[in-house]
Amino acid sequence: MSIPQFSADATASDISEALGEAGAVVVTGLMDVDLRQSIRDELAPHMETARVIEDDDLEQFYPGHTRRISALVSRSPSITDRLIAHPLSQQVCDAHLLPNCEFGYQLHVSAALEVGPGAREQILHREENSFTFFPLPRPNIIVASMWAVSDFRADNGATLIVPGSHRWPEDREAEPHEILNAEMPAGSVLFWMGGTLHGAGANTSKDWRYGVILTYSLGWVRQEENQYLNVSRERMAELSPDVRRICGFDMYRALGFYDPGAVKQ
Repeated sequence: MSIPQFSADATASDISEALGEAGAVVVTGLMDVDLRQSIRDELAPHMETARVIEDDDLEQFYPGHTRRISALVSRSPSITDRLIAHPLSQQVCDAHLLPNCEFGYQLHVSAALEVGPGAREQILHREENSFTFFPLPRPNIIVASMWAVSDFRADNGATLIVPGSHRWPEDREAEPHEILNAEMPAGSVLFWMGGTLHGAGANTSKDWRYGVILTYSLGWVRQEENQYLNVSRERMAELSPDVRRICGFDMYRALGFYDPGAVKQ
């Protein structure tokens, strides 16, 4: 099974259908060069101070020679305004997450990631591995996306994807020929299901591979990234109602209530 690829003018229904079947899909031509440069400029001060582990430990989940930062809602207006509530992301989440929740979904993780020369392959994993209550294959809990700020090539660490693995039982392991690099030009986005095996690829090139990860989860589960601590009250007040909702600042039934009087103290 391959990774389906679509252009930006494809219908959301075709993209969502292919994602459900293969567990991953690439859509090209969604970010222009100006938006990509704005993201680089806004995140540059944070990327420059991010710790890069030179002595790689094979036991660690995150490979060495990699920069990673989170809290993108607070750090990048371009990502917040243009990508988090992107219409295609919402349409894909509507198709795959809304059937398992009554009101909506929320931003699960936001992170920018640069994979540097010499980085090894990341251990294959599933975004939904935190939710061990459900046996594999799990119901749809998460939809993930990786926005390509730079080109994603096999030699510079393009994301490894195992198509179809979102439907596998727990005892099914990926064979080498089933693990594919999700190659895509800068400006593309890779969507994958939370149950799809994936990981950062090895970077054998001389350049850094730059991507922005935005994942979305059902509104009734705990977000992996704690937006309530990563986003200040001042920044939250600046967000559009749509972004604020997706970031998880609205109630889900009785979940997430608070006392405004206590907050002011």
